[in-house]
Amino acid sequence: MVSLKSSLLSFAAVGTKLASAIAIPGPEAAAIPVPDKGITPHPYYSSSVGVLGCKIDTNRVAYWPSSVDCDNICVEVTANGRSVTLLKIDTSKAAYDISFDAWNYLKTGYPAVKGHIEPGGGFPAEYKFVPAENCRHLIKTASGKLPFTAANSMNFVTSCTAGRSTWVGNNYELWNILDPVCNHGFNELCTLAPGANQATCAHPLGSNDVLEGQEIWNIAYPGGELVDA
Repeated sequence: MVSLKSSLLSFAAVGTKLASAIAIPGPEAAAIPVPDKGITPHPYYSSSVGVLGCKIDTNRVAYWPSSVDCDNICVEVTANGRSVTLLKIDTSKAAYDISFDAWNYLKTGYPAVKGHIEPGGGFPAEYKFVPAENCRHLIKTASGKLPFTAANSMNFVTSCTAGRSTWVGNNYELWNILDPVCNHGFNELCTLAPGANQATCAHPLGSNDVLEGQEIWNIAYPGGELVDA
């Protein structure tokens, strides 16, 4: 006959196993005030690590002083009761710039279109890094992977893949497009063989051929005019 003590011990053991099997979320990261002048508008797309602007939402990018990271690549910025998630894929010397459209939305509740723009400098905001998956909707590739220029992004991509597992290392694509603003090259995916340091593409890598049909439209500050990058 099984004793009550034995039954309780068995139940406790099962409970311990269940608790260890269930991932209990940790505390959410606390928001940090943006220093100095607050967030400021950035009208022209760029990426120091070669993310292709024609294949992401360029109206949701952060241009901040710290280096681009292989994991902390998605940041949530909150101001005036509104929030945006931004791809942190470029650096600045000191300013906490964000895309003009995102800046205007946080300030006014409207996109950066004529009639709804309020020019001005920085304003207070808070930010926190969030899981990179929170920015997946900002990536427009069919696979949902972050697109890089195959000719000029290998140093960063290699740093995210060499001997470790990172979000970028597991979620990148290489394209035969020469520049982040997609003005030159070929709109084609490339492959990277294991151990290789150069991608293989259908056309010559790093071509200066003019690329059509992959335009990026910047929003000029402060007027809101669309300008082809």
